[in-house]
Amino acid sequence: MAQVAAIWRHPIKSHGRESIASVVLRQGEAMPGDRRWAVVHDMAKDDPDGQRWVSYQNFMIGTRTPGLAGLWAKLHADDRTMTLRHRDLGEMTFEPDNSADTARFLSWIEPLCPENRSRPVRFARIDQRGWTDTEFPSVSLMNIASNRAVEDQLGQPLEMERWRGNFWIDGIEAWAETGWIGKRLRLGEAVLDVIEPVERCLHTAANPVTGQRDADTLGALERGWGHRDFGIYAEVVSGGTVRVGDKIEVL
Repeated sequence: MAQVAAIWRHPIKSHGRESIASVVLRQGEAMPGDRRWAVVHDMAKDDPDGQRWVSYQNFMIGTRTPGLAGLWAKLHADDRTMTLRHRDLGEMTFEPDNSADTARFLSWIEPLCPENRSRPVRFARIDQRGWTDTEFPSVSLMNIASNRAVEDQLGQPLEMERWRGNFWIDGIEAWAETGWIGKRLRLGEAVLDVIEPVERCLHTAANPVTGQRDADTLGALERGWGHRDFGIYAEVVSGGTVRVGDKIEVL
């Protein structure tokens, strides 16, 4: 039986992740608290004003700044205060919407930013739809068995946090999730339409503890299966609570 094995959210795009026990999904929205903020860089071509979606290329992301993979996050109960932690930088608690805290954050994160690359300048916030990599408000689903298949191809353990998924599925065969594209799922109390696969980037090569690239994830996907996809994107068509341990069924 397919079930929800873990739930993750990423409050600031590419800047850490946290595990949660349950979430209330809403129709037509991304996961609450997931990618609500992103860090705009100084070479952004589109101005993220919080009213419309813009591409990830305007933000600081792990593809160009691999050290970001070593960040962990906690969104506090007040829904506005964040704590980030990193093995080398320690912890920092701040409010992304507070301009004074933004200055502190930029100073704190500076050691992770490679020289001769774009530099972080401010936060951008967008509610309901999140700064997802899709033009529609999406949630992502990943399969534990597929991760094991990539581990076997690589010949090394592979932390699931590298894939930055929202929901992890247990109880199905490797790559069975790709057969759900175009279908409708019940996830706990919520109903989702599965839209498309998740095409991966170099962020997945970076270790979520050290922030160093130490696994050829893209090469493994190409050698083993002839693509760079891992996971699926879905859209919430009927809201409801999803908890760890909830059953997943194809409708």
